[in-house]
Amino acid sequence: DGAHRGDLKLLTNSFKELRYAFKVFAPYHDIRKVSIFGSSRTPSDHSEFLQAVEFARRMRELQWMVITGAGDGIMGAGQSGAGRAGSFGVAIRLPHEQRTNVVIADDPKLINFKYFFTRKILFLKEASAIALFPGGFGTQDEGFEAMTMIQTGKTNLMPLVMIDAPGGTYWQHWRTYLKAELLYNGMINEEDMNLFKLTDSVDEAVA
Repeated sequence: DGAHRGDLKLLTNSFKELRYAFKVFAPYHDIRKVSIFGSSRTPSDHSEFLQAVEFARRMRELQWMVITGAGDGIMGAGQSGAGRAGSFGVAIRLPHEQRTNVVIADDPKLINFKYFFTRKILFLKEASAIALFPGGFGTQDEGFEAMTMIQTGKTNLMPLVMIDAPGGTYWQHWRTYLKAELLYNGMINEEDMNLFKLTDSVDEAVA
């Protein structure tokens, strides 16, 4: 019946997406990568954008590659900093919003996903670290997913760094909320607050 065919199609398509993505990443298996998340709407003159460019550039100097969602804003900043050769793009096909940034457009290391869930596997599976800049629901989602996976032992312990603009308050306020609500009400443990590092310094983030 139709529902069964739909299920089969979902399984087949997601399997194909993953198989293709694994193939793209395979030759770079031994190179460490950092997944960079943040708003696709951050203008290029904002301090968060400049911070992301600088962070990615410094990571590339240390022989790391970057993975982003391939959009504009912070994603484009991460890819500008690392350069085309040092970048992977894992894009999502959406009816609006998501154009691929110029740095990674048409690169063989750009993968276009139909499904959010297959794409999300790649961000964690291929990364040795995660860097989060200020962003919307997607950024928060990736941050919480990474923490959940690390907290429950479903992925390896890895550095997870929240990077504010110099003097910025985005992640500061987020941490305050975690403390006031989640920790205070016993929904997480004190040591769960150590799953991430919060800083507004590129030096500290890179280290």
